[in-house]
Amino acid sequence: MWNDIANENDLKNFMDAMYGFHDSCIKEIKYISGAYVNEKLSMSPVNSQRILSVIIQRQFEDPSAIEMQFAGLKYLNLFPNDENYTCEILDATMIIKEDRIYWCDCGGLSEKDIESYTGTTICASKARWRAADEYLGAKEIYVTI
Repeated sequence: MWNDIANENDLKNFMDAMYGFHDSCIKEIKYISGAYVNEKLSMSPVNSQRILSVIIQRQFEDPSAIEMQFAGLKYLNLFPNDENYTCEILDATMIIKEDRIYWCDCGGLSEKDIESYTGTTICASKARWRAADEYLGAKEIYVTI
């Protein structure tokens, strides 16, 4: 079941349930633009969907894994650590500002800080989440065959 994050109350409840994303990691990301080229090589060049899906795993129960979807994606700044560093999230920030929702892999950021933050940042029109404990482990989820 999907849970919308539509207002400050939804956001607070979600961040409380996730313990601020302490001891979490981004496992996978999938982006759907909506643009495509069909079999006759005609292009539909419009980013009509702009949906970013993110699987996050946590060292907590209930839930231990979640899937978040960001619709109307404005931007994704992805700054993964290389193999010489750990990538666990110790704390995250989520802010609803005007017609946008932001998620950053660093806690304690203010509305002023969020657009200039140089770590991983997601900005979209809408966000929702669902428990996805079936996604625990190393097996890839967003695989197409």
